Amino acid sequence: MTLAFILYKYFPFGGLQRDFLRIALECQGRGHAIRVYTMSWEGDVPEGFEVLVAPVKALFNHRRNEKFSAWVAADLGKRPVDRVIGFNKMPGLDVYYAADPCFEDKAQNLRGGLYRKWGRYRHFADYERAVFAPEARTEVLMISEVQQPLFVKHYATPAARFHLLPPGIAADRRAPANAAEIRADFRREFKLADDELLLVQIGSGFKTKGLDRSLKALAALPRALKKRARLIVIGQDDPKPFLLQIKTLGLSDQVRILKGRSDIPRFLLGADLLIHPAYNENTGTVLLEALVAGLPVLVTDVCGYAHYIAEADAGRVVPSPFEQERLNRMLAGMLEDDAARAAWSRNGLAFADSADLYSMPQHAADVILAERA
Repeated sequence: MTLAFILYKYFPFGGLQRDFLRIALECQGRGHAIRVYTMSWEGDVPEGFEVLVAPVKALFNHRRNEKFSAWVAADLGKRPVDRVIGFNKMPGLDVYYAADPCFEDKAQNLRGGLYRKWGRYRHFADYERAVFAPEARTEVLMISEVQQPLFVKHYATPAARFHLLPPGIAADRRAPANAAEIRADFRREFKLADDELLLVQIGSGFKTKGLDRSLKALAALPRALKKRARLIVIGQDDPKPFLLQIKTLGLSDQVRILKGRSDIPRFLLGADLLIHPAYNENTGTVLLEALVAGLPVLVTDVCGYAHYIAEADAGRVVPSPFEQERLNRMLAGMLEDDAARAAWSRNGLAFADSADLYSMPQHAADVILAERA
């Protein structure tokens, strides 16, 4: 079969993008041809992929999306495929990978009535409805079980169209046999003393991921503990507003912000804690990547994968409603307790051996390639 994969933009370090690539490669490995439609592609193109970058421009994102959808539809009309798989909500999909939360639920509960009169709202609401309406035929790959009831609430989507996937953590995120050696080399490279405590925050979209909260918590640590603490932030985003916050909080010597990179496993092995106080997060793959590397996690409960941290007893989960003071106390407590961090690390590694945290691409490919009625 020829499979068309559609996503608005591809870059190597996004969670959605990495999931897309692993699913597409799994389908290719089963003998199927891969065509990709996108508005932006950064990085290498896998061998055998046909990547088409749409030449569309518009002042507003929603108008650009509409032009892109029309461009894709026109090309598919000339060159049909057997399946159309989307990683963003849009009309005309056979399969949708639900990386994003329910837009309508957020619009109803987090926005005012005026917002729902704008063209932007109508665009995203229409595109979501095209996927989830009862009369639609799109099969939905769910990665967050907490989101499914919200889609059903707003669209009455039949339950049979939802397919809940296990996580899909890459095998290279697991702690290898020489993890201690990698950790020692990493800490030498970054000039970390034995008594210094390294926090990492990893993920594109610093605002949504709660970097402002992490910085406040770091600044609020008890003086002796704060002197020993360092934070490295990695992701694709504009760091300027956070660099200003870092300066204002007096953290310039303790915080580094790095662009997205491919050697994340080294950071997970070299750090002492992953902090992820996100405002919202459909899943949070990095939480499980830390868990299988043996790195304790401090995360807000709004993240879809936060329950794995609790189940594995591999860190602590900040309950809702969020309170900055509570995060501050929990961070200080985790950094002060060396024995607890060692136990959380052991628990995470044990959980990694027993739980299915890896087979998402295979299950997704099964749904994509299944016979249709």
